[in-house]
Amino acid sequence: MATISQLAIKTSSGTDRHVIIQVDDVHKYYDLGETRVHALRGVSVQIERGEFVAIMGASGSGKSTFMNILGCLDKPTSGRYLLEGIEVSQLSKKALAAIRNRKIGFVFQGFNLLSRTTALENVELPTLYAQVTKQEGQKRAREALELVGLGDRMMHYPAQLSGGQQQRVAIARALVNRPSILLADEPTGNLDSRTSVEILEVFQKLNDDGLTVVLVTHETDIAQFAKRSIQFRDGKIRRDEPIHNRPVASEVIKNMPTLED
Repeated sequence: MATISQLAIKTSSGTDRHVIIQVDDVHKYYDLGETRVHALRGVSVQIERGEFVAIMGASGSGKSTFMNILGCLDKPTSGRYLLEGIEVSQLSKKALAAIRNRKIGFVFQGFNLLSRTTALENVELPTLYAQVTKQEGQKRAREALELVGLGDRMMHYPAQLSGGQQQRVAIARALVNRPSILLADEPTGNLDSRTSVEILEVFQKLNDDGLTVVLVTHETDIAQFAKRSIQFRDGKIRRDEPIHNRPVASEVIKNMPTLED
C-alpha cells in the first residue's frame, strides 16, 4: 500500500527548496466589448518548492486570474511567468497543455468526475495522455487512491461516494501524473465543515512530504491551514505573509463533533 511519503517522493522532483514559481511584473487585460478590464496590475511573487500558499481575495480581486496563469490555463498580457525555470508565458497552446499534464495537478470546487466510470478509472484518466503504459497508469492510480485513503473504494462509482470521498478521488486524479505543484481552486466550497478539514488534512500531509500546494480560497478559516497567505485586492498583491500558529488539521478533526454527537 502506498504511503504519503512514498508517493510524495515520486511526486516532487526533489527536496531542495528552490523557487518553483516565479512571476515578474505580470499584467493581464481582458477586453469586454468596449471596456478593457485590468485584472492583474504588475504582480510579482516567488513560491519555493515545498511551500503551502493560500491565495486570498474577494470576487474581482484578481486571484482567479492569477490562478489561471499559474495553471497555464491563460497567459499574461505582459510580464514573465517561470515554472521550474521554464518561461511559460509565451509558449504555444500545445506546449502549455504538455506543461499542464506533466507539472500541474488541478483540484476544483466541482469534483468533475465521470459518473459512469469507477474511482480507479477516473484517477487513471490523465495517464492516458502521458507517456506511460496502461499497466503503469493503473498502478499509479491505485497508489494515488491509497494515498488519499480510498484504497477500499477503488471500484465504486461517484454516486456511491460521499462528497468528501469524491473530492479525494479528484485529488488522487490530480496526483496521478506526479506533478510538481498542486493547484486547488476553492476545493472545499461544496463540502461541510468537517469534510473540509479532512480534505485540508490531505493537503497538509502531501505538503509535509514535499509537494508544493497553492490553494485559492475566499475563506479565512480555510486559508489558515496553509503556511503562507497572499492577499489580492484590485489586481495587486496587498499582503504576503507567513501564517503563524496554523492549526494541524488532524488535531482539529479530533476535537470536532461527529454526526452522532
